[in-house]
Amino acid sequence: MKNGKVELYIHEILETKGAMFFSLIDPVDYKTEDAAVKTAKETVRGGADLVLIGGSVGVQGDLLDNVAKRIKEEIDVPLTLFPGNISTVTEYADAIYFMSILNARNPYWITQAQMLAAPMIKKKMIEPLPVGYIIIHPGGTVGWVGDANIIPREKPKIAAALAMAGEFLGNRFIITDTGSNPQAQGSGPIPPEMIHAVKSSISVPYIVGGGIRNIKDLRTAYSSGADIVQIGAVYEESNGTSAYKLSSEFSKIAKEEGTKKLKKM
Repeated sequence: MKNGKVELYIHEILETKGAMFFSLIDPVDYKTEDAAVKTAKETVRGGADLVLIGGSVGVQGDLLDNVAKRIKEEIDVPLTLFPGNISTVTEYADAIYFMSILNARNPYWITQAQMLAAPMIKKKMIEPLPVGYIIIHPGGTVGWVGDANIIPREKPKIAAALAMAGEFLGNRFIITDTGSNPQAQGSGPIPPEMIHAVKSSISVPYIVGGGIRNIKDLRTAYSSGADIVQIGAVYEESNGTSAYKLSSEFSKIAKEEGTKKLKKM
């Protein structure tokens, strides 16, 4: 499969800027569709390189179509689906994380859901981004829904080996994610030791998600090895009211850390 426009866009920015910052919108977690759309728009105005839309439960049908269509009309960066299941697909998106949960216990989440969704994705001409998805403790909703053999936070070598296997299997992106469960015991961003171990084991772009809520966490993720960081929950907590301010701060850190990374190359 040839690289599509969105994948080429990601590689171009990583090559020229060294790091990227994605904003994640889960429409279910906003009070209104208007709030979700406005948040997406404001994060891009603040500097987000790409907008993800999706979630583990309930993001489908008219809700997904309406919000995706409206967001697409308001932004000038790619809109990419972050699917929770085969129903999280809409023709209004540019691309989709075509994900396999590498540490799922249930084969449905490794290949069967992907098989069921593939014909629809091709028919709607949505660009698939081959993503190996790894769920780290505590896992949140996605860990439960995805029936994951959740990786302990103190076991970076397991995450690194799984990421390596994902790349060998053909995934062109790897993501590690703690899930959206900030109140869980042992929650928080992925430990820097694990980020470093994963990045050191692969040659494809590495995305880090989950638990990042402030500039310190973001800077640590990039300095530990993340190429891309995706952030969503912190916007949801304010229902998007501070989206522009937060996104501007996050974008600034991405640029600073990306510049540092390029100088080391």
